[in-house]
Amino acid sequence: MNRDHLLAHRHGDRTGKLAKGGVLDFSVNLAPVEPPIRELSTSIPLAPYPTMDGRGVRDFYAARFGLDPDCVLATNGAIEGIYLAPRALGLRRVLIPQPSFFDYGRACRLVGAEVVPLALNEADGFAFPGIDALSTALAGCDAMIAGSPNNPTGTLIPKEKLFALACRFPDKTFIIDEAFIQFTEAFPMNSLMPEIRAFRNIVVIYSLTKFYAIAGLRLGAIVAHPTTIRQLYGYKEPWTVNAVAEHVAGQLLYCRDYEREVCAIVAEGRQQISDSLAQNSAITLYGGLANFFFASVNDGVSFDALLGFLAERGILVRDCRNFEGVSPTFFRFCIRASDENRRLISALNDFSKSSQNAKTAVREAVR
Repeated sequence: MNRDHLLAHRHGDRTGKLAKGGVLDFSVNLAPVEPPIRELSTSIPLAPYPTMDGRGVRDFYAARFGLDPDCVLATNGAIEGIYLAPRALGLRRVLIPQPSFFDYGRACRLVGAEVVPLALNEADGFAFPGIDALSTALAGCDAMIAGSPNNPTGTLIPKEKLFALACRFPDKTFIIDEAFIQFTEAFPMNSLMPEIRAFRNIVVIYSLTKFYAIAGLRLGAIVAHPTTIRQLYGYKEPWTVNAVAEHVAGQLLYCRDYEREVCAIVAEGRQQISDSLAQNSAITLYGGLANFFFASVNDGVSFDALLGFLAERGILVRDCRNFEGVSPTFFRFCIRASDENRRLISALNDFSKSSQNAKTAVREAVR
């Protein structure tokens, strides 16, 4: 099957394991709090059509983040924006960091654009290169698509670096996926959205489904200069945002307590995990700026053994071997509630001890 066939690529674990009780799922990067929308009002009008342009979602972005409505195009989750932008903007040669979200490349290839990989260096903690290196990599490209924070590495691109690139290359488009940025401690100061009107060549793709834990209800937007938004509307299908999504978007405006709770839990969990796994000899942690960590087993440690060890304890993490541009030793796990984090930490530290004991036994046997 072609790698760009819709069903050819596996996004996380959906094998049915989660249907079996008792599995603690760290593989999906959703907020560790129940969605703020406890129950949907029975007054949602399901018979009439929703608005053609999803203006209920657009109005949420304008009100919540202080954006001009003409800078916002509502989408059916971030994924619609990821596929719409390359098509509408006529991209032909696109620089894409690796490892990163698979659909960046797929969206480009489906419109005939060439994907130019930009390898992120493991030795540098998968940080994005400096301005000069990025400038060299952009030669011959008409655009760059990247996540900030990047998935799966959890690394952020400083907004000053992106603004500098946009100024240096006004003829190139910079499409930045900020699906996880609301989890970061510096939000909203580190987001590109507040200054978007000043840059005609920056396009921000945003998702509400991760932070508000409503992945089953697709809510997202493209935030860009009004001229770009008008161009995108020329290619966008009508009625992609349904009436329920528009209704829920309006309710999210009243969820500030939920937002503060999520940020506090994630910040505490980030520190808890970093501190508790600092001395773990079996794995190395990367990222962690959003609500997840990227990790690798160290030399001499079996990755499959780790996955099996965790599975025996009812813990599921994201096997990252099907991400392009990453060695087959990496996995990703999200930050959950403190007691759940402790369960994962305990399992990972127990695995480290067992690995050390196994190595000691081998050395003794060789003697």
